[in-house]
Amino acid sequence: MKNNELNERRLQATPRGIGVMCDFYADRAENATLWDVEGNEVIDFAAGIAVLNTGHRHPKIIAAIEKQLQSFTHTAYQIVPYESYVRLAERINERVPINGPTKTAFFSTGAEAVENAVKIARAYTKRPGLITFGGAFHGRTFMTMALTGKVAPYKIGFGPFPGSVYHAQYPNALHGVSTADALQSLERIFKADIAPDQVAAVILEPVQGEGGFNVAPGEFMHELRALCDTHGILLIADEVQTGFARTGKLFAMEHYNVQPDLITMAKSLAGGMPLSAVAGRADIMDAPAPGGLGGTYAGNPLAVAAAHAVLDVIDEEKLCARAAALGQHLVEALNTAKANCPYIADIRAQGSMVAVEFNCPSSGQPSPEFTRQVQSKALAQGLLLLSCGVYGNVIRFLYPLTIPDAQFRKALEIITHSLTR
Repeated sequence: MKNNELNERRLQATPRGIGVMCDFYADRAENATLWDVEGNEVIDFAAGIAVLNTGHRHPKIIAAIEKQLQSFTHTAYQIVPYESYVRLAERINERVPINGPTKTAFFSTGAEAVENAVKIARAYTKRPGLITFGGAFHGRTFMTMALTGKVAPYKIGFGPFPGSVYHAQYPNALHGVSTADALQSLERIFKADIAPDQVAAVILEPVQGEGGFNVAPGEFMHELRALCDTHGILLIADEVQTGFARTGKLFAMEHYNVQPDLITMAKSLAGGMPLSAVAGRADIMDAPAPGGLGGTYAGNPLAVAAAHAVLDVIDEEKLCARAAALGQHLVEALNTAKANCPYIADIRAQGSMVAVEFNCPSSGQPSPEFTRQVQSKALAQGLLLLSCGVYGNVIRFLYPLTIPDAQFRKALEIITHSLTR
């Protein structure tokens, strides 16, 4: 097979709305390496968009899935339950940064997790309103599109969206939004759009993913928690991208000493298998009536088996500590490159959730053009990078945390060369 032949078939067989970044097609993968159908090798710093913190085809995950295959592949948990689901919920309940009794429900995608967190919050509070933030990404379903704070390409042509959703400002020092500004934007929503006693939840990413890896300041997170407590509003942490060791902690909220009421998770939870979850305070999680939560494939047994293996690998291979160490090395390399790359406007990091933002040196405006050039140069040298940000001028680094040291050093050399040549 040839990449160009497959691309022609794709254009004929699939709709243009499914945007595809690469013009090559995967044939096989191992840890942090992809090979295409023509045998070309690529270092994978995309990891399926943060899905593969434990790398491609980790042996323990493969073994767990194969073992489950010998028993059963599907019963629908709501019809015939199975112990592995219950045990995984117990393990998640022990690890989420929420004091007191907690409960967990499993679903299939990150968007499903967010949708169900909204359902749970509304059922518990008996309120309709939701507040999220500019630059947020929460999914592609109608409710999660409404929550998402980035128009192109996610919301164009799909409205109208569900109501009672309001967007506050997310702190971003580079773009002139302070913690005080963000908090004032919440107060303006309470004055101009919806009374606080009608707001069910505030939902935010502790580190914005698609928005550009913007890290919530500690002061902001504490003030937000206090604001929610004052008005009886639930705080939902969307950890779909930040979870499972990416930031140097199992969950990013552990960096803040602030407890959310609900946490959504997906992506690296099951090492490439489709699984998501909502965890939270037991009294809140129990608000929906029996049958109000679920889904035909929710908590698929193969994905649940993979998730057990993921948790084991994170602990056994100390991936939280490794995320912190790798992230530090990457930030050091980016700071060194900055001296010879005037387009670098900001470097942001929490553990291995690292990003670099590019602005035009002469105008100070976002430079998606330079971002694309860096991606192209890196890919020509065998390194796959992803962009993000409201203006498309940010590169995010999402390598598997299991990447071999020598391969990581090679990738840093490619990044430096792509930034400074």
